[in-house]
Amino acid sequence: MSEFKRTTVTAALIYANGPIHIGHLAGCYLPADIYVRFLRLQNKDVIFVSGTDEHGVPITIKAQKEGKTPQEVVDYYYKEIKQSFEYFGISFDIYGRTSDPVHHKISQDFFLKLYQEGKFIEEVTEQYYDEEAGQFLADRYIVGECPSCHQPGAYGDQCEKCGSTLSPNELINPKSTLSGSAPSLRPTKNWFLPLDQWQPELEKYVASHPEWKPNVSGQVKSWLNDGLKPRAMTRDLSWGVPVPIEGNEGKVLYVWFDAPIGYISMTSQLRPDWEKYWKDKDSRIVHFIGKDNIVFHCLIFPAMCMAHGEYQLADQVPANEFMNLEGDKISTSRNWAVWLHEYLKEFPGKQDVLRYALTASSPETKDADFTWADFQTKNNSELVAILGNFVNRVFVLLDKNFESKVPASFGEFSETVLDIRQLMSDLPSKISNSLESYKFRDGLVYAMEIARMGNKYLAETEPWKLVKEDKELAGGVLNNSIQLVAFLSMALEPFLPFTARKLRDALGLKDLKWEIIGNWDAIPTGTVVKNPGLLFEKLEDDVIQKQVDKLNQTKQQMLLLSKQPNPIKETIDFESFSKMDIRIGQVIAAEKMEKSKKLLKLTVDDGIRQRTILSGIAEHFQVEEVIGRKVTFLANLAPRKMMGLESEGMILMAEGQDGKLSFIQPDSGIWNGASVS
Repeated sequence: MSEFKRTTVTAALIYANGPIHIGHLAGCYLPADIYVRFLRLQNKDVIFVSGTDEHGVPITIKAQKEGKTPQEVVDYYYKEIKQSFEYFGISFDIYGRTSDPVHHKISQDFFLKLYQEGKFIEEVTEQYYDEEAGQFLADRYIVGECPSCHQPGAYGDQCEKCGSTLSPNELINPKSTLSGSAPSLRPTKNWFLPLDQWQPELEKYVASHPEWKPNVSGQVKSWLNDGLKPRAMTRDLSWGVPVPIEGNEGKVLYVWFDAPIGYISMTSQLRPDWEKYWKDKDSRIVHFIGKDNIVFHCLIFPAMCMAHGEYQLADQVPANEFMNLEGDKISTSRNWAVWLHEYLKEFPGKQDVLRYALTASSPETKDADFTWADFQTKNNSELVAILGNFVNRVFVLLDKNFESKVPASFGEFSETVLDIRQLMSDLPSKISNSLESYKFRDGLVYAMEIARMGNKYLAETEPWKLVKEDKELAGGVLNNSIQLVAFLSMALEPFLPFTARKLRDALGLKDLKWEIIGNWDAIPTGTVVKNPGLLFEKLEDDVIQKQVDKLNQTKQQMLLLSKQPNPIKETIDFESFSKMDIRIGQVIAAEKMEKSKKLLKLTVDDGIRQRTILSGIAEHFQVEEVIGRKVTFLANLAPRKMMGLESEGMILMAEGQDGKLSFIQPDSGIWNGASVS
């Protein structure tokens, strides 16, 4: 970092169509905040920029669902998101909006420069148009049958059932979500950025950064190996930054064209000398993002900047992988998430607990999993038992034995006293090196090592006993210990800023300086310190269980909502139906099939004889539950041999929304052998 005079740190612009969840925090915003706080501790020239992305189809879809205008939607969520970030301690220098007129102007100027210099390709393509709604349709406004799994309701860009990536023209029987009618294809002109022309320069750019994380360079190189293609930079939509070319009403800048320019437009509102943070060669740009944004920040935005010619390219893009929740992918549509605004209400004053848990399990190199059980363990076994315990013991001993004043340091070190200073000697560099290389998990481990060493130091020196024998020596131990607390107040500042502030207030430390770590005279002899009380409190099982129950309830609700009736099968004639002999029978015996988890062997009285039917219901019913039941079965199904036995029919079952099977049986009084017609 020494060759750079200043650093511009950006955190991805989040769509203003919903609240923040822990996946957002772990993937982007928390590591960015840790890094920025670390740079500030070293008195570096750094600005931290982010905001809400307020254009694009996700906004208009949300507005349509809520019966609001897009502006009403983004106004509401901007306020909620900004407030949640502030309460959580994400220390942006500016948190802006892409709907701001300043952003519109800078984005349009950027586009016009490329347009006037002939950097775009004008191309006419055919896109779906809704005649009734009178507008072109974005991919998400088109649904139809998936060509891969034939599930109805697949979107024009993806089937959410099988995960296939689609284009609208691949859908079977496409429909508009606006009117429900079948759209027609119409020609429309848009402007494309020829990424293929910039590929050689992009390859050089990527090759010049071998230090990028493997997940970043791997994804980027995969795209380059496949060959880049021109990408549309405009869209036929009513919501967004209008294309600044006369006669092109109804067209806006593609959201992924204007969104990264938001970093620039927001910086311009922060300070008058903003340009040097983006254009000077001695300025360093670092983009913090999640892995789903890697291509846009490492290829498309750099290509835009290359075409423009005035802006510096990012030096680092330390993208994280995904944070999952209780073994399942976080999903806003399924409400499978831990929402930040809810956490802040349900766990007041515990911002640092969540910051600690997310950092300790950060998905830096691979997807990670957040569980409430692990959250409880990290709080109780680490924050309470290690960090909180050490700090509390030091202040209690000072209050009790030294009138809350810092005693004198050792005159000479005794061989019988653990030399904590030697053990601490390389920790500051280990923490710094970890943070400078974006290994925030490691940095947190090293920072917590100070508290671990402190506890060990107290256990081995036993100042509560030593004070009775040699108060001066005990005072030296506690002087060392209070210096460790001072070190913690700086080392933890990037990770646990609320806790670090409590420690600094308790010690009377006014300045934030990284070099305090390792300075054994940071808190002078005679300083009166103030016990901050317990830094953390134990989380009981019932508190955690409440959160687990909340998630389980969400899972059950979404399971019911997501279960849709299967499509009606192909029409058959009456003659085909009449060939099926469906009858009522009674199960008179049942047993589990060995070596099979699914099959039960049922003996069914069909009114004529007893027949054997093997039925795949063992995971839904116990043997004793089915004996004596009336059942509906297909009597003339050709016998089928399974696991050495011949099955003579099929039991008819119905599947509930929760996936459980139910018998189809008559109310009462129906005799065995009765036909169903």
